[in-house]
Amino acid sequence: MKRKIMVFDTTLRDGEQVPGAKLNLHQKIEIAQQLKRLNVDIIEAGFPASSAGDFQAVQEIARSVGDSVSITALARAVKSDIDAVYESIKLAQNPLIHIVLGTSNIHVEKKFNRSKEAVLQMGIDAVKYAKTLLPQVQYSTEDASRSDFEYLWETIEAVVKAGATMINVPDTVGYAVPEEFGELIRKINDRLKNLDDRVILSVHCHNDLGLATANTLSAIRNGAEKVECTINGLGERAGNASLEEVVMGLKVRENYFNAYTNINTTELHRTSRLVSHLTGLDVQVNKAITGDNAFAHSSGIHQDGLLKDKRVYEIMSPEEVGADSMELILTARSGRHAFKNAVEKMGFDTSDADDFEQLFTKFLTLADAKKEVYDHDVFYLVTNHRTVEQSSKQLYELESFQVVSNDLYPTATVKLNKGTESMKGSAVGDGPIDALYSVIKTLVGLEIELKDYKINSLSRGKEAVGRVNIRIEHQGKIYSGRAMDTDIIKASANAFLNGINGILLDLAKD
Repeated sequence: MKRKIMVFDTTLRDGEQVPGAKLNLHQKIEIAQQLKRLNVDIIEAGFPASSAGDFQAVQEIARSVGDSVSITALARAVKSDIDAVYESIKLAQNPLIHIVLGTSNIHVEKKFNRSKEAVLQMGIDAVKYAKTLLPQVQYSTEDASRSDFEYLWETIEAVVKAGATMINVPDTVGYAVPEEFGELIRKINDRLKNLDDRVILSVHCHNDLGLATANTLSAIRNGAEKVECTINGLGERAGNASLEEVVMGLKVRENYFNAYTNINTTELHRTSRLVSHLTGLDVQVNKAITGDNAFAHSSGIHQDGLLKDKRVYEIMSPEEVGADSMELILTARSGRHAFKNAVEKMGFDTSDADDFEQLFTKFLTLADAKKEVYDHDVFYLVTNHRTVEQSSKQLYELESFQVVSNDLYPTATVKLNKGTESMKGSAVGDGPIDALYSVIKTLVGLEIELKDYKINSLSRGKEAVGRVNIRIEHQGKIYSGRAMDTDIIKASANAFLNGINGILLDLAKD
């Protein structure tokens, strides 16, 4: 009998910890809704004790998708963290409190500076308290792969007796190798089933040695019933186990692993693109499952074999992961029905009539500019419309601009609005973008350093939509800005302003 493996997605918590990948409230909800369509079992929505903004985001995710997906959030083994998790997720139908506490010698001695017995008691007390709030409690033994096994097991046994319903075994620093990690999980699983066979055994693997997916699959082979992953493998340092790789590994080799997930794999490609777009972090072209070249074949020998039978060189079809290459070609004359059909085929909701009319108006503007609109354009048009945070009186908006490029005096003139206030200025730079950013910096009056500038074409044709990603530094902190437009200068200006607005929102919290 095949085992069902639960999929716990931590893109919105561990994935968002990547420098420069900060998401706003609307973007987090958009990703959570897509994770619901993907049919993950559990969404870890954030770390609510870290800030008021994160608390609000977790709470809104619980409200918006918690009717059918289990929602959790992270807590350290302290009462205030556990309270914050409970208050933020309690509206979900199946909320889960997630507690983390280290078990390795280096964590106990260096991080906590306490005895093993004292740290163990912290874990017991935390679980007992969490159980007074909710019936479902997960306990993560941080840095388990570098822990003394008997102390690790002593901790697991104690927190299970205290009421933990899930035990998560993390390879926190990506230290493990598959055979070793599989054996660790096998030993824990054997003891755990004898202790309480209702407790779910889970793993959370990091990718520091490039082995996160392999370690996760080895753990499943040895008894793990739940896996913690992120979309595109996002996460601290080298990232986490990639959800799409683990899921398709189980699907393609189902008979070997004797296990399956409930993931709707046709949503994998769309989810990957959405997360990449909203975080501004590109997916490498040769990334397994969702990279641009994942199903591309350039070798003549490969192409010859594929023409005879796709199975010669494909172990899965692009359609299985939602990477169908069929194009949607729309024009300004396509009308509402055709556009609505295109939007709905991509999995987006169109039930809000007012919202759809706003979206359709933007589509007509884009169609007039591009003449032909492809599925790439529709996707980015919708995601941008749905997730761009509404401007407030505190934020800057681009009203107009003019850029003159030459090899003598590249010049930019910009007019900005901030609520009812309007400001205009000009500057000379080393090039058009340098001039543009120089005048904007002068107008907003902030000390900003541009750390990274990247532009990509998102669709075909000479009127392609350009996406600009920038990273800027202010007072030692990195902020990201993203924008799209058929005019790459305008996209560059808006990306820069979006990064600046991120700074203003941060300052407003203080």
